[in-house]
Amino acid sequence: MQRLRWLVGVVILGTAAAAAAGGVDDLKAAFEAREFAGSDGGKLLYRLLRPKGYDPNKAYPLVLVLHGAGGRGDDNWGQIRDQAAPFLALASDAVQDKHPCLVVAPQCPPGKQWVDTPWGKGSYSQEKVPISAELKRVLELLAQLRTEFQVDATRLYVTGLSMGGYGTWDILAREPKLFAAGIAVCGAGDPSRAASIAKTPVWAFHGDRDGVVPVSGSREMVEALKKAGGSPRYNEFPGVGHGSWGPAYATEGLWEWLFGQKRAG
Repeated sequence: MQRLRWLVGVVILGTAAAAAAGGVDDLKAAFEAREFAGSDGGKLLYRLLRPKGYDPNKAYPLVLVLHGAGGRGDDNWGQIRDQAAPFLALASDAVQDKHPCLVVAPQCPPGKQWVDTPWGKGSYSQEKVPISAELKRVLELLAQLRTEFQVDATRLYVTGLSMGGYGTWDILAREPKLFAAGIAVCGAGDPSRAASIAKTPVWAFHGDRDGVVPVSGSREMVEALKKAGGSPRYNEFPGVGHGSWGPAYATEGLWEWLFGQKRAG
């Protein structure tokens, strides 16, 4: 894990050396490959990171990470391999020593989406877009993990990028009492549902030159949350295109902020 700490520093410097230096292999060893059977008969591949020295008598935070479209597949690895930034950070000694937590990384199947809406259109309406089968299975998986492991019910977190950014906004709005906080990177949601999550701490990120998911997707959600009485954080990166997750997950204080959030009750 010392090696992971060094690799996170590489990511923060904005280089591509992490994968070349063995970062992907380190993550593959750290995250256990698993499979979940949904109530609809469908399967959900996922990987799970357990905190070092897991103690069944202690309750741990759980972080759900929803990958982007490039991580889809049936190999139960692409979701981490192709978008490693959040996993390098969460698996590092810098985070785990201070905030030991479970990290869950489900893999969306080929051709499917966490949210069934065109990415290029930005904001959408949940009334017209029912919850996807994939996201339903994710919710069922979380319920199962909460029975298998000691999970602090007041400290469930969700983050996602691109397609997973959509998934983050979507799952927060559909389950407003489940998560203590969320980090949404270059995604979009349903602004009309902002009132339901106005009290949920959210930190959103987007590049203003994003040509895949319009920056309006984040701007509209953030503005709607503010109008609903919320206090979202928002970082918009000038001149950055769709790959805003690199600087987003390297933002100073991000993980301290996340693990500092706790859901009431």
